[in-house]
Amino acid sequence: MCQHPSPCPTADSADREAAVLVAHHPEQGWSLLCNGVLLFEDTGELLPDGQIIAPHRPPAGGQVTTAA
Repeated sequence: MCQHPSPCPTADSADREAAVLVAHHPEQGWSLLCNGVLLFEDTGELLPDGQIIAPHRPPAGGQVTTAA
């Protein structure tokens, strides 16, 4: 799907969110990347093969907590 001289990461790679943005609809809460990944404003993703990636937004306030 990507036509760039330096190809974007594929939809199944760990850095798939680094692909170039081809459509952005903030009023609807989603964006499309050139590798076919749909990104949602809650940080969830829908991959081209139909796989769903659950939202992975950090906790509110940017604080990360760890178990002791």
